[in-house]
Amino acid sequence: MNKVLIIDDDEELCDLVSEYLTVEGFETEAVHDGESGLKRAASGDHEMAILDVMLPKMNGFEVLRNLRKESSLPVLMLTARGEETERIVGLETGADDYLPKPFNPRELVARLRAILRRTQPEDGESTIPEKIVVGDLELAPAARSVKLGGKDVFLTSVEFDLLTALLKKAGSIVKKEDLSETVLERELSPYDRSLDMHISNLRKKLGSRDDNSERIKTVRSVGYIYTVV
Repeated sequence: MNKVLIIDDDEELCDLVSEYLTVEGFETEAVHDGESGLKRAASGDHEMAILDVMLPKMNGFEVLRNLRKESSLPVLMLTARGEETERIVGLETGADDYLPKPFNPRELVARLRAILRRTQPEDGESTIPEKIVVGDLELAPAARSVKLGGKDVFLTSVEFDLLTALLKKAGSIVKKEDLSETVLERELSPYDRSLDMHISNLRKKLGSRDDNSERIKTVRSVGYIYTVV
C-alpha cells in the first residue's frame, strides 16, 4: 500500500482527501504546517507527498526547496486556481506536478498514480536497456540514475522520464504531444506550461557542452531534440 503524506493546514480538506485516497487503496498521513511537513517528508516513510502552497510556519515553496536538498520524494503541489505564478514557481523548485484548488478527487488520484508509475516501474520490463549513453551523458533506466561526465545529476521523476524519452531518440525530434502523453500521462493543453518548465529545469541541470552547444533544442511549435555531436 503506497503511503501518501498530505501537507495542508485545511484539516477538513485533509480528512476528505484521506478518506478518498484510503478508499482508492492508499495509506495517508496528514500534517498541518510547513515545518512538520518538511520533517515528515524527509523521513523516507512515504512514496509521495501532496503539498499546499499556503502553510503556517513555512510555506510550501520553502518546504519543497529544503526537501530537494536531501530528497527526491515525488511532490504534487496544490496551487490556487488561476495563479500561474504559483504553478511556475512550484515546478521550478522541483515539484513533479501540480493541481489547482478546488480539484476533482478522481483527478488527484489519477495524478498520484501517474507519479507512481514514473517512480516505481513495473517488474519484468525486459525491454529496458541497462544504460543509455549519448556523449558524456549516461542514463541507467532501472536504477533511475544519471551521470554527466562521470558525476551524478539529481533529477526529479518527471525530468528523468523526459530525459529518457529524449535520449532514446537522440538526434531526432520528439513531439511535445508525445512527451505530454507518455511522461505526464495527459493530453497537451495550450494553457499548461508544466512540460516547458520541466524541460527548462532539465536544461539548467545538464548545462551546455564544452563548446557551448545546447544539449536540448526547442523545435518551435513541434517539440524538442537532444542533440548529438
